[in-house]
Amino acid sequence: MFQVLVFVMWIVAIAWMFVAVLMAIAEATSPIGTVLGAFFTLLLYGIFPVSIVMYILLTPQRRRARLAAVQREAEQAARSAQPAQAVTPAVAEPPSAGPQPDAGGLPTGDPITPERKEP
Repeated sequence: MFQVLVFVMWIVAIAWMFVAVLMAIAEATSPIGTVLGAFFTLLLYGIFPVSIVMYILLTPQRRRARLAAVQREAEQAARSAQPAQAVTPAVAEPPSAGPQPDAGGLPTGDPITPERKEP
């Protein structure tokens, strides 16, 4: 049943785009119409509304696909689960690229000396 609804939804979207293209052609070939007007007719009557409606109507299908992918990953992880092995982390040594800014334990000073006005 769901596949039939999706099929009908695509048919309606294609029919709507067909009508929008015909409107754009009529706008472009009209004596008082322009190609720019035809472009905006196609954009505002066809592409934008159809894309928004299709996005909204296909949300349940995307949600089902996402949940099915999560379920497949969980099943695959459960099948390939192995006992955890004790892993000792390697001790990272600090980089020896030069002195650290506060290596002496003293508070940091102002790096730029303030300007003084001449008396």
